[in-house]
Amino acid sequence: MDFKLHTTDAGSKARAGEITTGHGTIETPIFMPVGTVASVKGVHQRELKEDINPDIILGNTYHLYLRPKTPILEAAGGLHKFMNWGRNILTDSGGYQVYSLSSNRKIKEEGVKFKSHIDGSYHVFTPENVMDIQRTIGADIIMAFDECTPYPCDYNYAKRSMHMTHRWLDRCINRFKETPAKYGYEQTLFPIVQGSTYKDLRMQSAEYIANAGAEGNAIGGLSVGEPAEEMYAMTEVVCNILPEDKPRYLMGVGTPINILENIALGIDMFDCVMPTRNARNGMLFTAHGTINIKNKKWEDDFSPIDDMGITYVDTYYTKAYLRHLFAANEYLGKQIATIHNLGFYLWLVREARKHILAGDFSQWKDGMVKQMDKRL
Repeated sequence: MDFKLHTTDAGSKARAGEITTGHGTIETPIFMPVGTVASVKGVHQRELKEDINPDIILGNTYHLYLRPKTPILEAAGGLHKFMNWGRNILTDSGGYQVYSLSSNRKIKEEGVKFKSHIDGSYHVFTPENVMDIQRTIGADIIMAFDECTPYPCDYNYAKRSMHMTHRWLDRCINRFKETPAKYGYEQTLFPIVQGSTYKDLRMQSAEYIANAGAEGNAIGGLSVGEPAEEMYAMTEVVCNILPEDKPRYLMGVGTPINILENIALGIDMFDCVMPTRNARNGMLFTAHGTINIKNKKWEDDFSPIDDMGITYVDTYYTKAYLRHLFAANEYLGKQIATIHNLGFYLWLVREARKHILAGDFSQWKDGMVKQMDKRL
């Protein structure tokens, strides 16, 4: 993997760069649509490629390991071929899923024993086998195995968990070095900074991760219920320590406003289920604020869904028609809303990049945050 930093905004720490892997170039800052089980929910790969047009999407190790299972992915030639996606893929390590299954798992030094949400069978994830699973999935960027702490989190628990995440990272790195990539292209390992919302722990963890010398670095354990101000404070602390010449990935974040504020702090990569999940519940994100398309006020509004026309659905369908689809519980409504939201998120990070390169990102960002913080 290669990362070039093109420019940093004069009025903030926002950066425009370029990551190159075996599956092409990723212009940063970037948002990665979440394709948990080898599918971005409700979207064909053709629409994903041609209308939403991300340089990279995300897959999930926990879910792909359970279904379709790694032997199927290996027989297919890896996840790219299995789902017919020729661009970049990042896989998260399963650490977050294990955290979210708190009633069905046991964490020990060796790894995590957990119960499948599908059939109740027991499985074990260790730093070593998670590297092997991600090698077999075949993502371009793979994540170290970590423990994601909840919020709020006791200081001593956060400290113990952080040190264990660091020990697990050392094991991930050793295993990663011992094993070859499987499908004829390189894979890159990103470690993950933890430490909950404790500044001293975040600083310790960022230093440990920076010293690991990986080609890119991630920040985990945020956007788990803490106030946005705490998320921004921790991101700022960590970005001040992580190396400038490596991409920085803030995991699981967030709203359009969260994304712009974290770009301003020096983050390059984002993922979140919010645009797809909220779309399926009728919430549309736009440059002028959010729309709850289920509200009666849209019942006879025959204007386009979004006159900015970022994706084809925005001007092809009206608000009244989309509201009707949701009222009638038609799948098409969820699909239209999903394409709109993902298109908007990709537009937002690409606009941010344009303004970073033009040198006026800070002013633009402040105006956009004000505009988007409205209910329409």
